Amino acid sequence: MAENSENFDPVDFYPIEDIAHTNDIEVAKPNTWKSVLWRVTKIVLILGVTGGLLTYVFSKIPFAKVEYRLLHADPAWVTAGVICYIGSMLLSSWRLLSFFKSIHLRLNYKFNLRLYFLGLCYNVLLPGGIGGDGYKIYLLHKKFKLPTKKVFFSILFDRLSGFWAIGLIAVTLIILIPSIEVHQAIPIGIFAAGTIIYYFIAYKYFKDYTHNFIQAHLKAIGVQLCQVLTIVCLLMAQNFHAKFAPYLLSFLVSSLAAILPSLGGGGVREAIFIYLVKPFHLIDNLAVYLSVGFYLISIFIALFGVYYVIRTDKLEAGLAPDEKTQADGVK
Repeated sequence: MAENSENFDPVDFYPIEDIAHTNDIEVAKPNTWKSVLWRVTKIVLILGVTGGLLTYVFSKIPFAKVEYRLLHADPAWVTAGVICYIGSMLLSSWRLLSFFKSIHLRLNYKFNLRLYFLGLCYNVLLPGGIGGDGYKIYLLHKKFKLPTKKVFFSILFDRLSGFWAIGLIAVTLIILIPSIEVHQAIPIGIFAAGTIIYYFIAYKYFKDYTHNFIQAHLKAIGVQLCQVLTIVCLLMAQNFHAKFAPYLLSFLVSSLAAILPSLGGGGVREAIFIYLVKPFHLIDNLAVYLSVGFYLISIFIALFGVYYVIRTDKLEAGLAPDEKTQADGVK
């Protein structure tokens, strides 16, 4: 990774406009036919992957069965699921603040929350799911004159904390699924060893980002538990009373796979659920219903950020003048 903002260009992550850095001043970088071709190619590939995976999934499971479950889901439980998902987003925004505080960037919570939802919206609008993170890197660099490297690693560790929390909950669920014939000590040992290595590397090479490490990872557990509860609510919306653990573990595995290039994770989650139907003894159309239902909820909530796409002036509403111009002690 580059050692300064001039060598680390947010354009790699933020595909809306090109930015070139010259002594912390942003100037327009002209588009070339190669950059335009690459962007178009990426979009086509991502849409192709998403479409191809969805085509595969619905060649295995009749869409009518999934549609029936979606249309006949209990509205009260679906509403509860939406509330749980919103809770996960609020916690996720709060978790990100912990990593920003580690680099002495003390953002106003409301501003951070608005920026977070704007990022979610860009993740939906921009194929690939990286647009939101790229926008935050760009904006925080522009507003607070932060080295883009610092913001990048804060967001990276925010993501890594989420993966760690998924691993913790997944190990717990593996123990509860008898069909997985593995000694309990194996997943526990692997997770424990991975946690030790993860923290050692973070503390050794990225010490600045470990000042609020424990509290951030506790928040990460809360985020993932809220998302797991969203799936529980979607199951209850189908009057489901069998074993929850296989479906919840499948969801967590699909969450890890959703980082692959796709349109907001669409297609990838569904394909993972289909793959796990036999080994976890899932009801195939119920599994796909869970994935599609969660995807629709995530899109619905993310689109709240459209307001800040249209009214960019409202993004910084309520910020004090000093909060708009400088970071708290960041060099």
